[in-house]
Amino acid sequence: MAMDVVMNYLQRIENLVLTLRFWDVLDILVIALLIYKLLMFVQKTNVSRVIKGVLVFIIVLVISNGRMKALYFLLEHVVTWGVVGLLVLFQPEIRRGLEQVGSSRLPFLQLFSKPQVDRETIEEAISQTVSACGDMSRSRTGALIVFERNNQLDEILRSGTKLDAEVSSELLKNIFFVKAPMHDGAVIVRSGRVLGAGCMLPLSRNVNLSRDLGMRHRAGIGMSENSDAVVVLVSEETGSISVAVGGMLKRHLMTETLEQLLRNELLPRTQDDEDGEGGKRKGLKKARRGQEEKEGGQDA
Repeated sequence: MAMDVVMNYLQRIENLVLTLRFWDVLDILVIALLIYKLLMFVQKTNVSRVIKGVLVFIIVLVISNGRMKALYFLLEHVVTWGVVGLLVLFQPEIRRGLEQVGSSRLPFLQLFSKPQVDRETIEEAISQTVSACGDMSRSRTGALIVFERNNQLDEILRSGTKLDAEVSSELLKNIFFVKAPMHDGAVIVRSGRVLGAGCMLPLSRNVNLSRDLGMRHRAGIGMSENSDAVVVLVSEETGSISVAVGGMLKRHLMTETLEQLLRNELLPRTQDDEDGEGGKRKGLKKARRGQEEKEGGQDA
């Protein structure tokens, strides 16, 4: 009997697989991707309580249908305004998601992307930034430098003073000099050039941030949450160098680590870079095998 049930289920599964079309498979994959993204969104943005509240509301709405007419009438009319309320409540997250879709690497979206920037220009901007951050770290001069990537920051630029200059260590140190008029804002760097200074950034809404982080760090994290920008910070209190990417803050960086991190995030990947990393990985594996063989020979 149990075998007949199993065979029946297997037969149904086989019939279902045979009737699947390409669009059916694509439909399933898209739905699975949307569910995965929704779960990741709930995990990262701490909206689990809101989701639970919406689920409770839906359950009560279903239960009251045909049983409690007054309650159902009220809840049914709340749904219309509730959708608008959720759109307003999650406006930053929805906008960020659409920006990520727009900045994806799909071929047909590349028609609207910015032209590639000269690699040497970016390398020089990174070198000058690292040099300036090292000097400002030693003098405990606060700094906030935003490197724009795919998401353009025109709105942020309008909040400060427009510039158009090459990135140089002396320029950055002069901008963030404690008595300079624009030292409290952020510098915006696009395509290896300083386009604005004294710009105001959105503060992070993450309630789990450490309490020892000041307004400058919260602004830097907020900028990285609302765009794909790479934000470099220098603490005025401790001189510590930090980098914010994707809402995550990496603190207490050495200048060498800062330079390597900026190169990884800002420079386009080349085949030579990938081959070099592959060679390094192979070298490490070979060294490990040699060490293991040597230890094995000593044990013998």
